[in-house]
Amino acid sequence: MTIANATAFPPAPEPARGGASQWHRHPRRTGAERPSPSPVFPLNLILRNAFRHRLRTLLTITGLMIAVLAYGLLQTVVDAWYAGAAASSSTRLVSRSSISLAFLLPVSYATRIRGVDGVKTVGYSNWFGGVYQEPKNFFPQFAVSDNYLDLYPEFILPPAERAAWQRDRKGILVGRQLAEQYGFKVGDTLPLRGTIYSGTWEFTVRGIFDGADPSKVTRLAMFHWDYINESMRKTSPRRADYVSVFIVGIDNIDNAAAISSNVDALFANSLAETLTESEQAFQLSFVAMSDQIIAAIRAVSYVVILIIMAVMANTMAMSARERIPEYATLKALGFGPWFLALLITGESLLISLIGGSLGMALTGPAAAAFKQAAGIFPIFAVSDETVAEQAACALAVTVVAAVVPAIRAARVRIVDGLRAIG
Repeated sequence: MTIANATAFPPAPEPARGGASQWHRHPRRTGAERPSPSPVFPLNLILRNAFRHRLRTLLTITGLMIAVLAYGLLQTVVDAWYAGAAASSSTRLVSRSSISLAFLLPVSYATRIRGVDGVKTVGYSNWFGGVYQEPKNFFPQFAVSDNYLDLYPEFILPPAERAAWQRDRKGILVGRQLAEQYGFKVGDTLPLRGTIYSGTWEFTVRGIFDGADPSKVTRLAMFHWDYINESMRKTSPRRADYVSVFIVGIDNIDNAAAISSNVDALFANSLAETLTESEQAFQLSFVAMSDQIIAAIRAVSYVVILIIMAVMANTMAMSARERIPEYATLKALGFGPWFLALLITGESLLISLIGGSLGMALTGPAAAAFKQAAGIFPIFAVSDETVAEQAACALAVTVVAAVVPAIRAARVRIVDGLRAIG
């Protein structure tokens, strides 16, 4: 043996006291004694994998955020469409012409309706349809009876302002939402250019009413029906003493159907037959005119989520395809199929959690900005149901995007995966 060969191997260790060598005191471990891979949740590995391709991950998160945000806004638009009907009272009925709202009813009907059993109060109103400054400044305006506010306790008006309105024939009441939008104050002159009732009508703001809760729509104005009717008697006598609808306050919601039938029976076979229904049904009749628009909005919101599902699934599939050798290596080290599925699912969940959370967090401010810019929805707030649906959509994206790559990674064969290395 040469010197080189002699120095290539270390000398055998000296026997320890007791006759046993170090080799014997440290026996070679068998396969059964090797430590198994840790079953701890691989959060660090998930974080590294999720942000390995930062640009791709950032774009995916941005797309998911926009999709969740768009879904929330579109669903809020649908909710805003139904806001009027949702805020309707079950103790109020609306009686109108059985033909159409365009056909008016004699104001004298109020006395006969008041005599029906179960009726407490009867008020009436006309749609005015005036223009404030320019046509884009649209808001509902009603000529109402003096007892109209008695039928709407959800409108809160200080007694002093109500008394001032009662005294002034040209007085007008505006809702808080409307006053904030246009800056109306008590004492201001509010001119309206009539479309149904021709001419320019000048009113004085005598009160600003609030809603009993934030869900009440207060983006409207109301003034005295008598003021309009007196003018019609002078200029168009045939149009005088007619109203659009009667608002009927009843004593018991359980009698609503019977009272409606009794009211309509009073005017059966007359020149102006009535159709009496609950206030909610009356409001929903207007929403029904836009059913196709609402259905289209709902469809678009679902399509947005389906598109981001496809994008997310493609992202996860690309990621899993690039890491087939890594998954085979992990399997060779003893990690099971469930561990690999957990890696991919965790990565998908992390991306969805970030994107979905950002989308939900931005929905509220975006809704407020849209309401301020558009000004067509008096109630435009993101509901708890919409937030829950957004969270469900993000979770659905997680599952759909992860299921196929997770199954593929779990089924990868060690030999096939390692063959791709190099």
